[in-house]
This record gives sequence, C-alpha cells and structure tokens, in this order.
Amino acid sequence: MSAPEAAATGPVARGADGFFYGGQAVVEGVMMRGPRCYAVAVRLPGSGRIQVLRGELRAPIYTRPVWRRPFLRGLAALAEQLHLGTRSLSWSVRVAAGAQDVEIGGREVAVSLGVALAFSLGLFFGLPLLGASLAVRGSGSFGFVLVEGMLRVALVVAYLLAVGLLPDVRRVFQYHGAEHKAINTFEVGLPLDVPHARLASVLHPRCGTGFLLVVLAVSVLVFSLVAVVHPNLPWVLVSRVAGVGVIASLSFECIRFMARHRDNRLVRIALLPVLATQRLTTREPDDRMLEVAIAALNAAREEETQRTVEVRR
Repeated sequence: MSAPEAAATGPVARGADGFFYGGQAVVEGVMMRGPRCYAVAVRLPGSGRIQVLRGELRAPIYTRPVWRRPFLRGLAALAEQLHLGTRSLSWSVRVAAGAQDVEIGGREVAVSLGVALAFSLGLFFGLPLLGASLAVRGSGSFGFVLVEGMLRVALVVAYLLAVGLLPDVRRVFQYHGAEHKAINTFEVGLPLDVPHARLASVLHPRCGTGFLLVVLAVSVLVFSLVAVVHPNLPWVLVSRVAGVGVIASLSFECIRFMARHRDNRLVRIALLPVLATQRLTTREPDDRMLEVAIAALNAAREEETQRTVEVRR
C-alpha cells in the first residue's frame, strides 16, 4: 500500500461533537458541512480573494433525529446531495460568473442542472438497460442484471475519464483533492494549515466517488434478488426506480462502517477499490486551492462553535 492510501485508511478522529465533517468541490471552491452549519469558500477569479458563504442547516433532514437512524440516514444523505450540494454549486457558479462581469440568474443555473440530470439519467440508467436488453434474452435473469451492472460501471468510468481531460473539470477535481486533504489533516489532529495539508492524501473513505462504486456493487446484489421472480421489462423498470432508496441506504451504511473501522485489516483491504476509484475524480491541488478548502472547513467549524454557544446561553 502506498503512503497516500495508508494515510487515507489509517485511524480517524472526529470533531469534538463526534461529527464527521464532509464536503464537496464546487466551481473554484469547496463546500464543507458540520452537523448544524455549512460554509462554501470560493476563490474569486479576478482579485484572487476568498469569498465565504456561511449558512445554517434548517431542513428536517438535518434537524430531525429520525433522519440520523440507520438506513434512513442514507436517504437523508441522498436528499442532502440534491439540496445542499446543488445550492452550493449554484452559488459558486454565480459568484465566479459575477467576478467576471457575467450575470447568471437562478433560473439559468436551474435549467443547466436539470439538463445535466436528464442527461445523466439517460446515460447511466437508460443506456445500460437498453444495452442489457439487446445483449441478453430475458429481462428478469441474473445475466441481464450482470450485463446491466457491467455496462453501468464501464459508462461511469469512461465518462469520468473523459470529463477529467477538460481543463475546467480538472480544476474541480483538484478542489476535490483539496477538500480531502483538509479533512484528512483535521481528522488526524494536525494543524490545519497549508504545509500540513499539502502532505495529506487526496483520498478519503467517505468520498462520494467511492460511494458511487459501492452503489454500483450493491445495485447488482439488490437487482439479483429481484431477478429471482423473473419480472418482465416494465417491472424491471419499476424495480430500478423503487430500488434507488434501498440501494442508497445500504451503500451509505457500508461506507459508514468502513470509515469507522478503517484501522481493521479486512476493512482496509475492502477500501482499496473504493480509494482507487477516487483517482478518477481527484487531482493534486496547488497551495491556493488548499487555502480555499481550509477556509471552508474553518468557517464551518466556527459556525458550529457559534451555534453551540448560542444554544447554551
């Protein structure tokens, strides 16, 4: 195991409140979230100044204890990605465009995200089903599920490799690496600064890309159970839609378990393909990107501290 992988699978520490901080890369920046608050930091293209957006998580998926229970928290994580992830990405796009004197309204961003979602559903959902139906006779067979899963994995990998060649996407992948480095530095208890973050790994077991690999593996297992009853094609389509929540919940619990027990030898072995998949969506960031990621994590932690003080008053 190389040094970066060893660091990414080593013992982990959490915040003082026992929460695992997380985040995502956005356009020219990083979003970080805590249990009650989040922060987005973006580097302005013109001035180079870091602009930070801070906010409180007030939606029921963040505040209701029921959404922190096993399996339900996987559904909450999926909803969070659609809610907080989209909001953070939209804000970063508007900030980056505004710094270049380009006006982009919320409607334009929403339309762009809607088109991207429709394209993704067609490419990663519809195309594998179509390919499997052409390659295998009997939509309710295990062979159909296996071919569908293999096609979906191949499409995801090919897509990530292709978009990673684009300069703008490559920068997002660098910010993704910066996000991981900042969190890894924080979780091992080192000072949260550029020199220490520079030495950290760009890989992290709770990464969304690794989660995607687990989702693909779990989907094959779940849909194999569906194949036992040999459904026809319409029922296969229904099962794929209905299975999204089940697969997300099971996959989230798998990732959470591996993150909590990544000092276990067997878990470390299981994590290897999860971490390897992250090579597709992470790149080594420069120091200025690390500054942005650290600014986002510090801002999220400061907001958490402030909310805690307000609650205790």
